[in-house]
Amino acid sequence: MSALEHFSAPPRSLLARLLYGVRPWEALPWLAAIVAFFLFPGYVPIFGQILIMTLFALSLDIVVGYCGIVTLGHAAYYGTGAYTAGLLAVHGWSEPISNAAFAMAMAALVGFVTGAVILRAHGFITVMLTLAVTVTLYEVANHTGRWTGGDDGLRGIDMAPVLGRFEFDIYGDTAFFYALAALFLSFVVVRLLVNSPFGWSLKGIRENIGRMHAIGCPVYRRLLQAYTIAAALAGLAGALQAQTTQYVALRALSFDLSGDVLVMLIIGGIGRLYGAFIGVPVYILAQDRLASEDPANWYFWMGILLIVIVLFARGGMLALAARLWDRRRSDA
Repeated sequence: MSALEHFSAPPRSLLARLLYGVRPWEALPWLAAIVAFFLFPGYVPIFGQILIMTLFALSLDIVVGYCGIVTLGHAAYYGTGAYTAGLLAVHGWSEPISNAAFAMAMAALVGFVTGAVILRAHGFITVMLTLAVTVTLYEVANHTGRWTGGDDGLRGIDMAPVLGRFEFDIYGDTAFFYALAALFLSFVVVRLLVNSPFGWSLKGIRENIGRMHAIGCPVYRRLLQAYTIAAALAGLAGALQAQTTQYVALRALSFDLSGDVLVMLIIGGIGRLYGAFIGVPVYILAQDRLASEDPANWYFWMGILLIVIVLFARGGMLALAARLWDRRRSDA
């Protein structure tokens, strides 16, 4: 079979792509979210933030895991979505769904424009360009405090009820289910994407870009399309963050946030769809627990935890689980 034939192998119908390779255990993250909501009501606000960061990490996985592009600036699009949603709400556009849709569109536009430049570079230069984009937007937001709030952050965000019925409350219940619905719909889109001929071509570009050029694949165009989609999903995550917390911190455009979400994805496993669903809760819950147990040295213990994961779970926790499962099957 030729390489071109190989990348036309995915199922063509929409339903077949969605169900392609589905395993029963894939329902576990969604069931775990619902169960956690009822069993740990005091942690619901944190769970809502986990869902939003999972969406953010999922968008990053498109770029890093499926396109093979290393980026240290994905927060540029998260922050764009957050500030867009926040500014719209401050100036009267408070309907959550349309507000988030516009924030996605703005993040996609920024992703398209910056990606058109970034993706023409290669290797270390690409990494530096992604970092430069984030730093530039960070400084723009910092020096336009009249609109963005600068170091103090953007305040005064007051969102209308979701669907006109469900108000954002202090307990975080509406925010939780709102974020869960957005994450589920986004995951469906990403699953359809990666199991389509388009998604398989991205994997081909990641594995052997020279061969994909040789068989006539429009490499640059495919990467730019994927980069724009990832930026839109990151913008959605930022919009959800602004809407549910009613505040946008300058950190939404920071290099620190870009690094944190990359670490979360590495912990779970890059290029595995569900890597974000493992890495984000492990990182955030471990951070919360360590900070409460040892406020002065929690960063040290987080470093130890990450070293252990890198040494004993190469490829992420999902890769480790896959290896253990394969070993068990071979011994059976």
